[in-house]
Amino acid sequence: MRMGPILVLPELLAEMGEDPVALVTEAGFDPALFESPENTVSFADLGRLIAFCAMRTDCPSLGLRIGERGGLDVMGIVGELARHSPDVGSALRNITLYLHLHDRGAIPTLCVNGDRAMLAYVLFQPDVPGTELIYDGAVAISYNILKALAGPAWEASEVCFCRPRPADIEPYSHFFCTALRFGAEHNGVVFPAFWLDRPLDGTRELVHRQIMREIDALETRGAGDLAAQLRLVLRRLLIGGACKAETSLARVAELFAIHRRTINRRLRAEGTSFKGLIDETRYEIARQLLRDTGLPITEVAAALDYTDPAAFDHAFRRWSGTSPSAWRAVHAPD
Repeated sequence: MRMGPILVLPELLAEMGEDPVALVTEAGFDPALFESPENTVSFADLGRLIAFCAMRTDCPSLGLRIGERGGLDVMGIVGELARHSPDVGSALRNITLYLHLHDRGAIPTLCVNGDRAMLAYVLFQPDVPGTELIYDGAVAISYNILKALAGPAWEASEVCFCRPRPADIEPYSHFFCTALRFGAEHNGVVFPAFWLDRPLDGTRELVHRQIMREIDALETRGAGDLAAQLRLVLRRLLIGGACKAETSLARVAELFAIHRRTINRRLRAEGTSFKGLIDETRYEIARQLLRDTGLPITEVAAALDYTDPAAFDHAFRRWSGTSPSAWRAVHAPD
């Protein structure tokens, strides 16, 4: 992911009386990465850095404190696109469509259910240290984004975290000023759906078109790796609750406007297959849900469109060599 959202970390560490360069270096992280928001870092390195700094500063809410200082401005071109969208709903949908240009380790989703909407954030990379801290920061940034887009009158209905309730929730209560739910199914911000229709102030259509041209150019430059593009699409579809028909080779070929035989041929040349990508993506999401949420295994199976939990158990054993419950017992945080 881009460094933009964590550029505030050295400032925070200094406020806590720490030497930022010394602490970051001790964590095995290159301080030079903080010189530009466009520098990138792996999610694993990011998680290790934040977890190390949280431990050394005795600040378990460090992820939240990082996120409190972020918003559209830390998201680069994706934030600018959202800022110049016609309304709140369009802005959030643009974020969900193009966040991969900023962050390839997670997927945002916008879910609308009747009069309630939720902007959620799901990590799909497995075995990332400091997951709870990353989620804390992401939810805080999502909250700031919604408030910036919808205006000062906007209020969240509820803020949700998959993590267990922390020992000290005061930092969370102070920042969000709304109902908090820990041990939830998703990490995200719930709000009244009518806010999605609110027009944005100060948007400029010409600027929006120019940003889209820049995004199209970025997308085109990354078009050579078909497997990587398919992984992104499959992750979005599966996390969004797509059924097997929607993730079939025929349907994905339609989305990409490429013949199925062409997809198969190009994937073989890249050393993989469509079935392999589906299995790899389901396995990644399954591990994330088993490790980072308290969802019953039957619900994890349902989230991945397995109507029969036994079929999910069989698939997971094939992927991992063990059962979902045994894997969770070893890998879930204490």
